[in-house]
Amino acid sequence: MIIDKTKCIGCDFCLVICPLSAIYLEKKKAVIDQHTCVECGVCKRSNICSQNAFLEDDLNWPRSFRKVLSDPVTMVETTKVTGRGTEEMKTNDVTNRYKEDEYGFSIDVGRPNIGTSIREIEKLTKKLASLGVIFEEENPITTIMKDLKTGVIREEMLNQNLMSGIIEFRIPREKLKTVLNALQEIEPEIGTVFTIGIVTKFSKEDNNLPVIDELESNGFSIAPQAKINIGLGRR
Repeated sequence: MIIDKTKCIGCDFCLVICPLSAIYLEKKKAVIDQHTCVECGVCKRSNICSQNAFLEDDLNWPRSFRKVLSDPVTMVETTKVTGRGTEEMKTNDVTNRYKEDEYGFSIDVGRPNIGTSIREIEKLTKKLASLGVIFEEENPITTIMKDLKTGVIREEMLNQNLMSGIIEFRIPREKLKTVLNALQEIEPEIGTVFTIGIVTKFSKEDNNLPVIDELESNGFSIAPQAKINIGLGRR
């Protein structure tokens, strides 16, 4: 994103609208810090600028990847949907992607006002790859990996900043504690926030989510306000 300085009147209204504080005033004109900007488009979509000074720049690869994961209205080429992950992660009761003997994981790295970088995400993908997880092939983060067995991401991507990114993978149920312990172990090394989502097949027989019992028995507390997605539709 760039600002047309011939239109900007220096009102500074746009400074507070940027989720990553990438806009500042210089000589009474708004300027975008191109390193910090993640191309989310909030400044333009908000219509905060009365002069329509925000302009979308032509983005080349790899910078264009910032927009793919930071702008919620941008379609991701690999998934053909908007958003940072795959639809199936949130609608498993319809798609049946993750079976009864496995868990699907989503690691949401970064968030508005904090952000993240591909370099931070790689710390997690390398740790997870060492455990033998199976990365979701259509996930945007997976598509920029150089090697799925090591979790190494292509060098030209590492300095790209994002609002947030999602790592998706699956594991056999017996690896649940191993993966969670590994994430706890690497947490101090991650320079941003990350949250963990677990996708499990709902048991109609006992009306229970078996992952809750497994988590609690392994010493992981469950927040009662945790997010649960239920996919509605036909198989």
